[in-house]
Amino acid sequence: MFPKSFKKLIDNFASLPSVGPKMAERLVLFLFKQDKEKIQEFAENLENIQHMKTCQRCFNIAEEELCEICRNAKRNQKQICVVEEPLDIISLEKTSAYQGLYFVLGGTIFQNNSEGDLKIPELIKRIKNEKIEEVIIATNPTTEGDATALYLKRKIQPISVKITQLARGLTTGGDIEYIDELTLNAAINNRKELK
Repeated sequence: MFPKSFKKLIDNFASLPSVGPKMAERLVLFLFKQDKEKIQEFAENLENIQHMKTCQRCFNIAEEELCEICRNAKRNQKQICVVEEPLDIISLEKTSAYQGLYFVLGGTIFQNNSEGDLKIPELIKRIKNEKIEEVIIATNPTTEGDATALYLKRKIQPISVKITQLARGLTTGGDIEYIDELTLNAAINNRKELK
């Protein structure tokens, strides 16, 4: 029904999270109808993803060894906001309420799992080496996020650093990525010490 390369592109889009076969067809058809400059720009941006890196300091997405946030000396170098994924940083940055640094864990601790692939040892080392004064735990308000927050608290407590958590007002079961800026702004500004 479709040319081979058209079908391959549909399959590529359909393999993305939350994109079904019908949506993939619509996306490819939309691209097909665009002018050559837009398609070329899209292709170049897609090509550039393979040159992206993980920040050596916080594990955010970066173009160089350190991400833009870690390279910014104007940010509060004594605060670290711990998030599950890089998309959470984007959401928090949109609020303009937080001016410290970040640390991307790489997920959550699930029931019956240990630290696994999470960057907890790297977080502990960074807190000690950089003499961090406050760790803000900004895991998603889900069962897994809350379990991870408690686990992190136990791991960080011996370092004698202030540990806070985003204020609730965030919906339980929600993802930071989808929370509106006003709610997220209030959650950052009204964070409380984790007990």
